[in-house]
Amino acid sequence: MEDIVLECLREVFEIETPFSSFLNIKVLPDENRQPYLFMEMQDVCIGNYMQNILHGGIISTLLDIAGAVVAMESTLSKISNHPKQEMMKKFEKLGTIDMRVDFLRPGRGRYFVAKGEIMRMGNKISVTRTELRNDENTLIAVGTGTYMVG
Repeated sequence: MEDIVLECLREVFEIETPFSSFLNIKVLPDENRQPYLFMEMQDVCIGNYMQNILHGGIISTLLDIAGAVVAMESTLSKISNHPKQEMMKKFEKLGTIDMRVDFLRPGRGRYFVAKGEIMRMGNKISVTRTELRNDENTLIAVGTGTYMVG
C-alpha cells in the first residue's frame, strides 16, 4: 500500500467520518503494508455492562468499516499515481450494499483489531471477508460485505 493511499484512508475513516472518529478508530498498516483497524475498548462501546463486552452494533461497525477500508485500498491502489484530490473523490461512491456478520464469541478485550481481504473486486462492486479479534488474538466475529466502490 502506498503512503498516499494510507493517508486518504486515514483522512476519511479517522477524521472525516464522525462515527469512526467518535469511536477513535485508527487505520494502520500491518507488516505487509495492508490496512487494518485498531480500536481500544471504551465504556460507550459496551453492550452488556454485566459482562463488560462490546455491543453487537459496534462489532458490526468495525467489520463494516474494515470491509470498506480494504475495498477502498484496492480501488485507490489502482490510481495511486493520480492527484490526491482525484483519489479522495472515489469515496463519494463508497457505500455498503450488503453485509452479514457471524458473532462467534463475546467481545471481551482491552483492544480490538479488524482486518479484511478482497474476495472479488470489480470496477463498481467489491466483496470482502472481514474478521474481528481482541488483544489476545481471539476471533470474536467474522463478516462478509458487498460495497459500491465506483
